[in-house]
Amino acid sequence: MAKNIQSLERAAAVLRLLAGGERRLGLSDIASSLGLAKGTAHGILRTLQAEGFVEQDEISGRYQLGAELLRLGNSYLDVHELRARALVWTDDLARSSGESVHLGVLHQHGVLVIHHVFRPDDSRQVLEVGAMQPLHCTALGKVLSAYDPVAHSEAIEADRKALTPRTVTGLEEFEALLDETRARGWACDVEETWDGVASVAAPIHDRRRMPVGAVAITGAVERVCNSGELRSELIAAVRDCARAVSRDLGAGRF
Repeated sequence: MAKNIQSLERAAAVLRLLAGGERRLGLSDIASSLGLAKGTAHGILRTLQAEGFVEQDEISGRYQLGAELLRLGNSYLDVHELRARALVWTDDLARSSGESVHLGVLHQHGVLVIHHVFRPDDSRQVLEVGAMQPLHCTALGKVLSAYDPVAHSEAIEADRKALTPRTVTGLEEFEALLDETRARGWACDVEETWDGVASVAAPIHDRRRMPVGAVAITGAVERVCNSGELRSELIAAVRDCARAVSRDLGAGRF
């Protein structure tokens, strides 16, 4: 079996550290966090900086992620067929529902948000592209866990932490939720992940009728729900959007 290249592993570790910690880190912080000699860490940072993956603040000398990573990330998303096919449909869904729309795929034991359409109003919002969501309690995660065998296995094996008092953590209860999701064709999250927030999601299939992602509407409970129940028109709108994207991916009518 071929061995991993240590220098590349260390460079990847530096990038992950910069992505997951404070906005900027000094050389000593990076070296000590990764157990590297300062000279080694400096060499890695200098190479990453030359390639545009890392930038150094001229005043503080601290390092942060560089613009080249954003360009590569956007390039990945642009060529991602699911995102490309869903752009128009998700824009329409946000416009018709008046809520935020998220497109997610299975990635590293969770849901990776690959597209986010803002709620069409003047409120301040934060772009969530690249954010990770848990499988066991979000609407996107439940849909993927219900339809994708790999996602299902990962959700079963994961530590299903209670994020709010409403989060379902027990295995039997969780499996029952997935059975219900498959039976009705959609999943919901009413304050199971974030207090005051509700979401409804439906699966997207490809030409082989395999689940490749999910689309969701997310908003304040008082807008997404009516008298404690999810608004039926929002459920229908999410399902229609998922079907439209699936057809564009070659899934045909279903």
